Amino acid sequence: MKARTVLGAALGTVGGAVLGNRLLKRRAGDLENPLVGIERTYRWRGIETQYTVAGDPNAPDMLLLHGVYAGASSHEFEPIVDRLAEDYHVYAVDLPGFGRSERPPLVYSATLYAEFVRDFASDVTDEPIVVASSLSGSFAVEAADETDFERLVLICPTGETADERPWVRTLLRTPIVGTTLYNLLASKPSIRHFYDRDGYYDADRIDADEVQYAWESAHQPGSRYAPASFAAGTLDPDFDLATELAALETPITLVWGRDAELVPLRDGRNLAAAADLDLVVIDYATQLPHAEHPDEFVEYLSAELPRADAGD
Repeated sequence: MKARTVLGAALGTVGGAVLGNRLLKRRAGDLENPLVGIERTYRWRGIETQYTVAGDPNAPDMLLLHGVYAGASSHEFEPIVDRLAEDYHVYAVDLPGFGRSERPPLVYSATLYAEFVRDFASDVTDEPIVVASSLSGSFAVEAADETDFERLVLICPTGETADERPWVRTLLRTPIVGTTLYNLLASKPSIRHFYDRDGYYDADRIDADEVQYAWESAHQPGSRYAPASFAAGTLDPDFDLATELAALETPITLVWGRDAELVPLRDGRNLAAAADLDLVVIDYATQLPHAEHPDEFVEYLSAELPRADAGD
């Protein structure tokens, strides 16, 4: 009798998890393009990736690479795309496994993303200025070895997020338990907690629509595969970021939120000193200074980088 009770409870728990996972998937619905501009598709190794183009085609190209986390997408740059499009030909891409791009059940890696950045930049853009956020900064650095970039602007870049734990990836990729755990990690309270703790200095600046879009992005089909690799630490590059930065001939600028904790300002100062780079510090900001202070961020870019009217 006890065994039946335990078995019945277990089956009920599993059944409830399956039903809950299905309901979350249905509630998320289709993900709309949140950016101004023209939506296009880039097919890469059989994966359809989505990107948005905005601005004058004759202006300098600028490629925007969002950070990596559950719910990540090019929506991260929504506050600045229209401003940047006044001076640049902007390309805002959803990396494979995120946003509106396809999310096949691959074992995602830093090398895969670096190769995607290299191929996208070579096939779609013309010597772009690359603006990359957090871990995507290391993908851009790796790609820069074989790609012509006008400049790298790296926002709180990092090459170390966690100790490598492949078992975490395996667990999160399992159909029922993994999906349930992932849905807890990608819940609206969890996403808001991430923005509150690591994304924004001022919690009042966290927009409800931003949380909603990240939640919808985090619950598209196949959404857990890339974050599973991130949580397992297997998206970290196999190189020392400071050494790679110092070796590149591409001009590089680091941008940091003064109050960043996940990737603290001292890391930025160490990178800048080791590779002899410019470091721009934005006050009252953490990991997403471009989203929290779009005017200050764009003002810096407009003052320091080549623009469409540079020769006028």
